[in-house]
Amino acid sequence: MRVLLKKRVLLLLLLGLMTILFLKSDWLGTWMYPVKFKDDIRASASNYGVEPHLVAAIIRSETNYRTGQDSKKGALGLMQIMPDTADWVVQKAGFKDVTEDTLRHRADVSIEVGSWYLQSLNQQFDQNKVAAVAAYNAGPGNVRKWLETGVWDGTIESVKEIPFGETRHYVQRVIYYYNKYKDLYPTF
Repeated sequence: MRVLLKKRVLLLLLLGLMTILFLKSDWLGTWMYPVKFKDDIRASASNYGVEPHLVAAIIRSETNYRTGQDSKKGALGLMQIMPDTADWVVQKAGFKDVTEDTLRHRADVSIEVGSWYLQSLNQQFDQNKVAAVAAYNAGPGNVRKWLETGVWDGTIESVKEIPFGETRHYVQRVIYYYNKYKDLYPTF
């Protein structure tokens, strides 16, 4: 009988703790969806007129804030920029001393290059952040072709029309994190 009473008390305590955690969901949310490198994200986003929440969402989707990452396809660093794209950005933006090694291992460099590239994509797609995110993954040529031929209209509502499964899921994931970060960190 005493054992049963102890189990009930423990169950009530556990339920109480879980209730408190869910009532304090902002705390739980920020624990589940942390943002690292906030100062670098803020600075680069401000420099290039992109939303810091979107930069953070791309980083979360690409590497979950782990530096030193190389993808199977050869993308580098925190924001997973392809070497050819990085070379193009460095040349166009006039960045100095950006190497594959610094892009791979330094968060500030990866965020700067990735934010500049995201700004470029936003301009190419008339500030359509959904199309820019798709282009970040699939390349601007593919996205332009989809939009021009009517395969996809560039909206999140029709994301299922994106012909590349990887890009379709990428866009959904980035926009999910973007909205989550906007809710959890309104004053980023």
